[in-house]
Amino acid sequence: MEKVINIRKVEVSDANVLAYIQTESWKSSFNKILSKEDLDKYTNLDKAIELYNMLLSKNIGNGFIMAIDDNPHCIAYWDKARDEEMEGYSEIICIHSLCDNWGKGYGTAMMDYILKDIKNAGFSKVMLWVFKENSRARKFYENHGFVLTDKSKNFSGAIEVMYCKDL
Repeated sequence: MEKVINIRKVEVSDANVLAYIQTESWKSSFNKILSKEDLDKYTNLDKAIELYNMLLSKNIGNGFIMAIDDNPHCIAYWDKARDEEMEGYSEIICIHSLCDNWGKGYGTAMMDYILKDIKNAGFSKVMLWVFKENSRARKFYENHGFVLTDKSKNFSGAIEVMYCKDL
């Protein structure tokens, strides 16, 4: 039976769902990239709920939730680029999904949706940061036309690399 996919803009009441998907995704994706101490710190559910409550109450960023058969599975956030030297770019801040449905095309559906939203908002360029060691995510971004740049930065002892794409 065909699964029903629904993508919608986040609402003020979504903090718990956003925090849960983000922290579970980090546990699955970054357990071999970040130290156990840092992973524990960044996957603290209460702190993530607090963060999303703040973002939602102040209407910061453009967030989306994907549900599969009414079960939340994937989240994404984008905004104008946070790096000063990337003026005029939009930035995909996060795209996270629960690992039980990886590789089934849901991430692609979310990526297509947010790239369209970014373009509709008037941006022609998008960038993102990804851990250098996260080969699964890097392949995903490359498959969606993102190109590796020479920019990198350190995050909790791991290297993040920047990808860019023209829309």
